[in-house]
Amino acid sequence: MEESSGNLVDWVKFARMRTELGADFIRILGYFQEDGEKSVARIEDAMHRRDAAAFVLPAHTMKTEARQFGAYLLGDLAEEIEHTGRRALESRLFPDQILPQVARLRPIYLQTMALFQRETNPLVARRPTFGRAASNQEFGRL
Repeated sequence: MEESSGNLVDWVKFARMRTELGADFIRILGYFQEDGEKSVARIEDAMHRRDAAAFVLPAHTMKTEARQFGAYLLGDLAEEIEHTGRRALESRLFPDQILPQVARLRPIYLQTMALFQRETNPLVARRPTFGRAASNQEFGRL
């Protein structure tokens, strides 16, 4: 099931991070993409190997980095996986019940990254998000 843009990204937080990081924003977003791909793969691999300890750290990394960019749905999903893994370590029982969340992680990650790519691509035409945009009918009016 595909999520809507508003469910995936808090664009106000994203814009704030973009402003705060300035010229470094694209580079750091690239690091998030690289880390995210690795984290998703590690979580999936740990789930296949039934190794709860192995998905705690990548889920923690994903949670923190996603939230910094306003990807709260991705961050919340990673947090649920992280906490479930920690509880599994304490109980010494593998958390089979986390499989649906792990299965949702990659699609949510990919959808989020596609939105980030679209938002940061300089070739994408954007509509004004505030103020009154001039329409063709108003062009040239006094």
